[in-house]
Amino acid sequence: MKTNLFYISIWFVWLGLALSACSQTSKNKTTMDTVNKSDQEWKKELSPKQYYILREKGTEAPYTGKLLMVKDKGMYRCAACGNPLFSSDAKFDSHCGWPSFDKEIKAGTIKTQVDKSHGMERTEIICGRCGGHLGHVFNDGPTETGLRYCVNSVSLEFVPEKETQTTDTITFGGGCFWCMEALFQRLKGVTSVTSGYSGGKVANPTYEEVCTGATNHAEVVQITYNPKEIKLADMLDVFFALHDPTTLNRQGNDVGTQYRSVIFYRNEKQKEVVEDVITRYTREKVFEKPIVTKVEPFTAFYKAEDYHQNYYNGNSEQPYCRIVIMPKLRKLDHLFKSKLKSDK
Repeated sequence: MKTNLFYISIWFVWLGLALSACSQTSKNKTTMDTVNKSDQEWKKELSPKQYYILREKGTEAPYTGKLLMVKDKGMYRCAACGNPLFSSDAKFDSHCGWPSFDKEIKAGTIKTQVDKSHGMERTEIICGRCGGHLGHVFNDGPTETGLRYCVNSVSLEFVPEKETQTTDTITFGGGCFWCMEALFQRLKGVTSVTSGYSGGKVANPTYEEVCTGATNHAEVVQITYNPKEIKLADMLDVFFALHDPTTLNRQGNDVGTQYRSVIFYRNEKQKEVVEDVITRYTREKVFEKPIVTKVEPFTAFYKAEDYHQNYYNGNSEQPYCRIVIMPKLRKLDHLFKSKLKSDK
């Protein structure tokens, strides 16, 4: 088992549906890893103006926003958490003094709630990932959606088209997340790896709680990757080669349901790829014993405490890293050298 450490609280991850009558944000429910920070944390990360608008629901003066007249192709994302919100294709000039859009980039990325401030009733729009205030949505849009998302420039960050990159996300559990994180960080096409917890019923679990097995969460890594650079099937080859998918609730000396082998898929295409790989491995008898890896739909991801993030890279001389993780990295280099980043 891993060495006992002092524990800190992790950010609570919450999921939900939009409360608006607006059909644009109530259809096709999506799930995402969400961000919940304290006021003090937001104040450290945001400028005073950003904090005023995003966290205190302020409004910038009309015709003053830096993104009002931007016509370039690209993507508009939340200035607080980076959540993609609008495509430039959805932007139009509404002559209202604020950037306006006729639809969100993907259903569920924006949530709505009733705003009864200032003696009127409006529909407020907030970031579906961090809850930051964006502006309001109205039913007077000129396009086929009939909507006008009226947004504060301060709430947005514009990313030019040449800088945008299509990514996908998958969640793997293969024992200790320190191991999985160190392995997948080194693959070409992987843009981020975050250690955390998934698959249980307890919201906002701590590492100490997960270690008891009572939460039913598995230690997992949430991997964001570019499908144009690395295929999911190739990532699954790495996953199955570098942990034992035939031992139930165990990886070496790490024992418990939190160390189970599990894959959380986000869509039917991912599920199909995962099941095809497992079927192929089973048919070809790659392992002497049956694969016990669970394949389950993704529901929620809870980011682990900060000291768990990027753990191997900052603690490579620790006994667990030298005894358990280093051999896996050597195996990774031997079997998948062509798939590794040049700086790894």
